[in-house]
Amino acid sequence: MSIAVIIPVLNEQDALPALLSALMPLGFEEIIMVDGGSRDQTVAVARTMFESASDAHHRIISGPCGRASQMNVGAAVATSDILVFLHADTQLPHNARQVMERAMGDQQYVGGRFDVRFPRDTGYAWMVSRLMNLRSRLSGISTGDQTMFVRRSVFEQMGGFAEIPLMEDIDFSRRLKKLGTIVALKDRVTTSFRRWEQCGPLRTIVRMWVLRLFYWLGWDPRRLQDYYDTVR
Repeated sequence: MSIAVIIPVLNEQDALPALLSALMPLGFEEIIMVDGGSRDQTVAVARTMFESASDAHHRIISGPCGRASQMNVGAAVATSDILVFLHADTQLPHNARQVMERAMGDQQYVGGRFDVRFPRDTGYAWMVSRLMNLRSRLSGISTGDQTMFVRRSVFEQMGGFAEIPLMEDIDFSRRLKKLGTIVALKDRVTTSFRRWEQCGPLRTIVRMWVLRLFYWLGWDPRRLQDYYDTVR
């Protein structure tokens, strides 16, 4: 079973060294970084690290700015059986390949996601991560922070991510549920707490739930973008 990791990036020069140095040794067949027009040294940093690995399956491509568009562009050039969508500020567990292979060996699963934790696993960070994992397990809905993965054949059947400025992960997860079971792995990815620290944990929780409420009520994500200042 071959696995491609697709990473949408925009101005992530600071996050890439830690991300790629941990990711490249994990043995994935493809690592595809999709740049959305970075104005910093994101592409140069990735190119240097990929060249040092001397692996033709590690590549950098360009795509239109927007996480959904970038992930679709990366998926379009991938040839692996399983597609993994990884945020630049998120690190996979050391056994990520093994647990995904074991899960996707069961044909009842069309895709899956990991549990999530933050680097400082105490206080608000501990509470937020546990609530995210519990909500996801109860609802069957996954988010991009949890590193979603899917069979390539299923992804193509679905037509990929909806080209919307936000909530593309929620939309994708809702449609994926209709095609089969999504496995909720207990193994945890570690994702940055920066968004929560910048705005404050409680304020961020309230804002995200308000945005999701409006989305569930049928608001166009393009309209919601006006209320979300970190879309990319």
